[in-house]
Amino acid sequence: MTEIASSPGNVMAVEPWPGKAYPLGATYDGSGTNFALFSEAAELVELCLFDADGTETRITLPEVDGFVWHGFLPNIEPGQRYGYRIHGPYDPGAGVRCNPNKLLLDPYAKAIDGTFDWNQSLFSYNFGDPDSRNDDDSAASMPKCVVINPYFDWGVDRPPGHEYADSVIYEAHIKGLTETHPDIPEQIRGTYAAVAHPAIIDHLVALGITAIELMPVHHFANDSTLVDKGLSNYWGYNTIGFLAPDSKYSSNPNPGGQVQEFKTMVRTLHEAGIEVILDVVYNHTAEGNHLGPTLSMRGIDNAAYYRLVDDDKRYYMDYTGTGNSLNVGHPHSLQLIMDSLRYWVTEMHVDGFRFDLASTLAREFYDVDKLSTFFELVQQDPTVSQVKLIAEPWDVGPGGYQVGGFPPQWTEWNGKYRDTVRDYWRGEPATLDEFASRLTGSADLYENTARRPVASINFITAHDGFTLRDLVSYNEKHNEANGEDNNDGESHNRSWNCGAEGPTDDAEVNALRARQQRNFLTTLLLSQGVPMIAHGDELGRTQQGNNNVYCQDNELSWVDWSAADTDLMEFTRTVSQLRTAHPVFRRRRFFTGQPIEAGGLPDILWLNPDGSVMSSEDWGTGFAKSIAVYLNGDAIPYMDLRGIRVTDASFLLFFNAHYEAIKFKAPKKKFAPQWRPLIDTATGVVPDDAKTLKASATLEVAARGLVVLEAVPE
Repeated sequence: MTEIASSPGNVMAVEPWPGKAYPLGATYDGSGTNFALFSEAAELVELCLFDADGTETRITLPEVDGFVWHGFLPNIEPGQRYGYRIHGPYDPGAGVRCNPNKLLLDPYAKAIDGTFDWNQSLFSYNFGDPDSRNDDDSAASMPKCVVINPYFDWGVDRPPGHEYADSVIYEAHIKGLTETHPDIPEQIRGTYAAVAHPAIIDHLVALGITAIELMPVHHFANDSTLVDKGLSNYWGYNTIGFLAPDSKYSSNPNPGGQVQEFKTMVRTLHEAGIEVILDVVYNHTAEGNHLGPTLSMRGIDNAAYYRLVDDDKRYYMDYTGTGNSLNVGHPHSLQLIMDSLRYWVTEMHVDGFRFDLASTLAREFYDVDKLSTFFELVQQDPTVSQVKLIAEPWDVGPGGYQVGGFPPQWTEWNGKYRDTVRDYWRGEPATLDEFASRLTGSADLYENTARRPVASINFITAHDGFTLRDLVSYNEKHNEANGEDNNDGESHNRSWNCGAEGPTDDAEVNALRARQQRNFLTTLLLSQGVPMIAHGDELGRTQQGNNNVYCQDNELSWVDWSAADTDLMEFTRTVSQLRTAHPVFRRRRFFTGQPIEAGGLPDILWLNPDGSVMSSEDWGTGFAKSIAVYLNGDAIPYMDLRGIRVTDASFLLFFNAHYEAIKFKAPKKKFAPQWRPLIDTATGVVPDDAKTLKASATLEVAARGLVVLEAVPE
């Protein structure tokens, strides 16, 4: 039996059992807890247990196998708070930064309790002298890891398992979506429980949403620089716990209670047929560059977890613009990512992941390599390979823009779709041919790599940038509230204010803005691929021209439910229902442009406003901004609910991005004897008794307008 020093003046006798080297982290089995931590740099590892009053007990882990330090403590139960201290070399120039005076978070912690108190003790150097060493004890200023109860009654929970082609994704922030909703009890607003509230679920179901993509819920740190300004890291792209749901979004006050609340949210969403996709940040951590704090991996095994500069290992390779990049070339760093992904699928029942700055995960050495070890591991993993995998296919490093360059089982945020559709509807020249490509699934990006239209996650707006309403209301960003003299955020937004900057009383400008929002939403929902709506866009949400609200945890960034544009919301529901009802808008294969049968009509046909078929010369006309497309429903045979093989209806879409109204001519009778207007973005949803358009007849489409017509058979 050994005497282990705890907090100053406190000594206790503890003899841990050897335990096991796997699984990593703290694992409760009903009789006690096994602790296991990887560190090749460590010479000794102390497990630090904390009582409710903050009293610390230090226990040396007795065993090490394959650089995994481990021990089992009987009677340690869920709710126990803990951390680690690592004894070993401190030589930043050689890439090692062990300092036992810094309490460290377990990279495998499944819950974290508390917040960071930003002060000198969290840093391993003295402010103003980065080459010095600081030995202030950081325990009092650190949050603590929590041993969790892994048991949960999932009941009959099962993943909804929606096909990509049938999916409509809703990107949302836990707090931003729910903080002001009047039907949600105040005590749970901004939490996992709020997302599971019937008010939110009913809204999502009415919109036809099949998956909610949650902005980062992994435990993250509020940057000290933002805290000093009275701001906070609202978005959460500053992870420090890859297996821990953030306690800031929990209404359960008990240590570790956020895990149970998160699972309850997932179970409830699944009951409504809604999948849960997590926006995950495995490319960097909150520890930042060489001037950042020592919170976890930096002090555990700096060189194993981070990409260091080869010729001076005191510095970090930064492909993310955040100070560091995770070392995906190291087996234990890769293991952490893969273990985290599997945990969220198997234990938390999530249905997929959107990978922030995913190109960084492909950087084994310097260049982006789509066949890197990380992607090979995902391909081979029987669990992770079966869920939805969405890449943000770029980072800030050389060659980092990789739209269209990810492996076959991956889908991608299609930034080219966003840019092209924005340019088309604001009237930029020479966009017609690329607009047609984006509308039909971006075959130029995905078909040559054996992928299908669903590889394209189509979006007009996302959390990063203008909201949809602001996209049509501002030419310039207005980020003054961020305290960076309006220098942060993207300056080239492809936006158009429709004639006035910001709010206006001009009725014509407001009418045009409303029409443009309907144009964008209709284009998005009726394009081939997978549509993604940013939360609140269907409600007319504004951020007052701020296109970078990463630090604005307040009314500027939250969805204001009291100001919801109910007309726009109903319009969005209608268009979404149209997509759901007709497979022609959610094809599983790319169009061929060829007749379905000899002498028949093709699966798609592009037409000029006068009804003639588009020629190569027409596509090359830079000033053209108007086009019609025929979608042949006979090319979409499917089984109806009775098990009878049927085909879909055919549709005609008139797009007019010109600043004047244009007359469009319907095609000849062999296409359809008449056409029934369903959507007219100049007015909204067309009444059921609206006059039909006969074959070869003309219809005037409003300036910057879109009309959707359904073929009416004889």
